[in-house]
Amino acid sequence: MSVMVQLPMEMFPMNQRDLDAVAELEREVQVFPWSRGNFADSLTAGYSVWVCRIGGDLVGFVIVMVVMDEAHLLNVAVARRYQGQGYGARLLQHGMAQAKLNGAGKLLLEVRPSNQRAVDLYRLFGFRQVGLRKGYYPAAVGREDALVFERELP
Repeated sequence: MSVMVQLPMEMFPMNQRDLDAVAELEREVQVFPWSRGNFADSLTAGYSVWVCRIGGDLVGFVIVMVVMDEAHLLNVAVARRYQGQGYGARLLQHGMAQAKLNGAGKLLLEVRPSNQRAVDLYRLFGFRQVGLRKGYYPAAVGREDALVFERELP
């Protein structure tokens, strides 16, 4: 009889050694992905950048920029094989906690209206739509708007 051992999910600050794997994960899940350079720039800028791993395997990442008392969720992604298992929620919670620890009172983000799973997750976490950015994202044809969401961090 074999016993399945569930390895714990761990959060680590992203570092230079993570850049190739993070950029590869981003290409796997995004039609218009960030470049490796975008991730490197986030590290250089001192943003709150975290990777989530299970037994060394990259599950996802979250990047939050804090400016004064506001934070901006810049990017969050979960590898396809781990999607739908609650890891996106855990990454979002971690990003919110890091923003709060770094002095932010609220968190802002943009999301594609076509990304219904993300929209539903943000609403589940108490985010509310506060704006619309016309033509914000590149799309297969033309541009796609962005919904601007906000949440207080009590």
